[in-house]
Amino acid sequence: MSFLFDKMKDAVHDVGSKMKGYKNDDQLNEQQPDQAQPSNPLSRHIHTHTHRASECSDGDSHHLHRFQSFAPQREGNDAKWYVDGCGYFWAVSVALEQARESIWILDWWLSPELYLRRPPARYEQYRLDKMLFAAANRGVQVNVIVYKEVTQALTLSSSHTKHWLEDNEKSGNIRVFRHPDHLPDKQVMASNIWSSIKQTGLSAAKLSQLPGDVVKGIYGMNEDTVMYWAHHEKLCLIDGRTAFMGGLDMCFGRWDTNQHSIADAHPGDLNRVVFPGQDYNNARLMDFTDVQNWQNNKLDRKYNSRMGWSDISICLTGPVVEDLKAHFAQRWNFIYFEKYDVRGQKNYHPIVFHPERAGIFGHPYVQSEPGAPVEGEGQAHHFRERVRDQYERGRLGLEEGKEELREQMHKMHRGAKVEYPPGPLGGVEVQLMRSCTKWSHGVPLEHSIANAYIETIRNSKHFVYIENQFFITATSDKQKPVQNRIGAAMVERVVRAARNNEQYHMIVNIPSVPGFAGDLKDDGSLGTRAIMEFQYNSINRGGHSILEAIAAQGVNPMQYLRFYNLRNYDRINASGTMAQVEQKAGVDYDDARRGHDQKYGQLVDAQHYGQEYADQGGNANAFDRYQQAAQEVRHEGGASELSRSSWDSVAQCYMLGGPDIRDAPWDGGWQSEMDAFVSEELYIHSKLLIADDRVVICGSANLNDRSQLGSHDSEIAVLIEDPQEIDSYMAGQPWRATLFAASLRRQIFRKHLGLLRPQDIERPDANFMPIGEPNDYDWNSREDQAVMDPLSQDFYQLWQGTAARNTEAFARVFHPVPADNVRNWKQYDDFFGTYFKPEEAKKGEAAARPSTWKYGHVVASEFSQGPNGLREVKEVLSQVRGSLVEMPLMFLKQEGQDLAKEGMSLNALTEVVYT
Repeated sequence: MSFLFDKMKDAVHDVGSKMKGYKNDDQLNEQQPDQAQPSNPLSRHIHTHTHRASECSDGDSHHLHRFQSFAPQREGNDAKWYVDGCGYFWAVSVALEQARESIWILDWWLSPELYLRRPPARYEQYRLDKMLFAAANRGVQVNVIVYKEVTQALTLSSSHTKHWLEDNEKSGNIRVFRHPDHLPDKQVMASNIWSSIKQTGLSAAKLSQLPGDVVKGIYGMNEDTVMYWAHHEKLCLIDGRTAFMGGLDMCFGRWDTNQHSIADAHPGDLNRVVFPGQDYNNARLMDFTDVQNWQNNKLDRKYNSRMGWSDISICLTGPVVEDLKAHFAQRWNFIYFEKYDVRGQKNYHPIVFHPERAGIFGHPYVQSEPGAPVEGEGQAHHFRERVRDQYERGRLGLEEGKEELREQMHKMHRGAKVEYPPGPLGGVEVQLMRSCTKWSHGVPLEHSIANAYIETIRNSKHFVYIENQFFITATSDKQKPVQNRIGAAMVERVVRAARNNEQYHMIVNIPSVPGFAGDLKDDGSLGTRAIMEFQYNSINRGGHSILEAIAAQGVNPMQYLRFYNLRNYDRINASGTMAQVEQKAGVDYDDARRGHDQKYGQLVDAQHYGQEYADQGGNANAFDRYQQAAQEVRHEGGASELSRSSWDSVAQCYMLGGPDIRDAPWDGGWQSEMDAFVSEELYIHSKLLIADDRVVICGSANLNDRSQLGSHDSEIAVLIEDPQEIDSYMAGQPWRATLFAASLRRQIFRKHLGLLRPQDIERPDANFMPIGEPNDYDWNSREDQAVMDPLSQDFYQLWQGTAARNTEAFARVFHPVPADNVRNWKQYDDFFGTYFKPEEAKKGEAAARPSTWKYGHVVASEFSQGPNGLREVKEVLSQVRGSLVEMPLMFLKQEGQDLAKEGMSLNALTEVVYT
């Protein structure tokens, strides 16, 4: 989703200057508060919108289930967490390998060439497309739904995803839907304006000159809904029994380990490459392009780091999977009858699914009798007439099926290691929530995820932790156009805690730069600045932000609520050994690395991937020559300790039990090592809330209007309540936490604080497996006890002290932005221009050294010259633990609340894209 925000600027950001009069009644007009809705933002009756809490904006009601969800609470489930992509994708690969009946996938972006296990040289068969082809060949039915992007604004190439998976003799059982369609109508296609756009390319400058009707045609209109919203769910259902969901798309840039190594140079052996092709990505430097040719990565990994990816996903079994199946079947059939049935495409079929046993109501597709054709209609039609009847039949069906569910749970757990007694039906209670509406799902508006966030925050007793890619929310209707009221719930809960003298605290962790940007002053960063403006106005600016609203009630907000980011560093192993092997082989390392990607990128049957590896020449030959030279250097004894894989990354140095960076060896001079150190923000992509170590909300929904309103992006999330309690503490007092929530929260906190051991990608443990083996967590270890009580003074000193120390270290060595000491654009120009904008070299002259100007590298002028300066850098970096840093709340504060004013024109059409 981050790419949509940052890239959409190239398509719509300046349209409003030419469209001042345009209004869309459903989406863009300012809503008037319902007279029955209290105007006090601290009211206990907070809701995501301005209407009554029991109604959605189309007048329909989902009052039959908690949070107005289409699905009820489910007992008898099992749930397992995955912190970051390494273990998660390994678990998905296990399930795909074992699939015997069906594989259903929902994704915002799906990269067929994604390796689910690493390194690729060892796990060639675990590339996603190979696994799906293998499943299809053994008779598994594979159904995939991906977001059909606005191609003028995004580079996901869903067309490549569809045709690569479908148009292959191995893919007879694979069907891929893309949705929604973003096509101009016939009149727009025939216009001279459209012809000029196709010839010159679609840009913000071009769009700003177009009439409003043309712009609407470009993005498509469906019943007055502007179609630049996205399908954003991430879901993989295996054999209708195991579900994987959360924040991780199966696409490039998502696989990562707990230590988040951002270097991937391997001078001693290219077969140790971890991130092949475009999977080695740093969107701040270079966005994904030409992804259908996945091996074409122009980012030079000898000098540029990747960007780390922090994320959370889960695995589920039990009755809640029936709800997820119903959700997928609804989406699939809605798209089928809207798009494929009318075209008479006989190779596609609707999914026959009976939701009554699961207790799902409102499913629009029924069979009159077994074997009869499936009849479909939009779920919005006759919804009220069917809902209660189907709900009652579903409730009775669920009661009748309890014994069957118990037997299924028993079979799933047979032979598994069980350390804790099961709950009422053998597991945890889980409820599925959604954000969806007519355009996305053919249903009445549902925003049960937002309702769940608000109610969970409101009902929390002591502590809330939020980790999310975005943070855009409102405390009242004075923060238009932002509509969701999660911020109001936060204000109300903090003020209530202060009034009642309660021990209470919230921690929010978000990226420092959402949506990616290099130079924030650059025209290419307009969309990112718009998002940052909305975020800062949600947090601490504009007069109605969360911190300001709390302070207006006479409460010190910093006592109850803090915001943080993540950042890490690494060292690229472009050492003397690499230069020695390059010289001996007569090839460049990066050319040889591209040959590695070509070799391991071929399919089992090479004709389906173009030419055979052996016929590709060039890079293929470079790979073979480099590998031979590396072997000869090792045998001759010329390779240094740096040729060992243990020093291809130094990310382990800031994790538990890792070596001291001051002792890390280097083969080469001090200048080359100084230039090899790199730093990036660690991009937070999680969509997570944990309350009181008892309740977890996890899914695909960002904390912003796009994800929460229901009428915009489509999302799914689950609320997990584990009946298995454990002894814990809150504010120094005994507290009954629950197993799932407490272990997940503690695992995340320990990772951010550097209190987890580095992950070994080739030694899978229990956290690499699907459900059947519980999460591995070392209860009562010293590190566990350090994060057990999130309200204790010892924990606060550890958390805040680590964040402050890391922030200071990164500021000293790398001068990252945003930063608290950059409070206006002039200071930004001075800061950024001094360190990171080199003067153009005269013709024939060499460019300046990376350490003197490349953003993300060491600012060498801050340290002594020569080896002493390098020692000083290592001394500072030795203080870093984990990746937690403080959020710079003062960044550009003197510019007021309008960060996007430099070249940006927000208006009724464009501003909702960024909220």
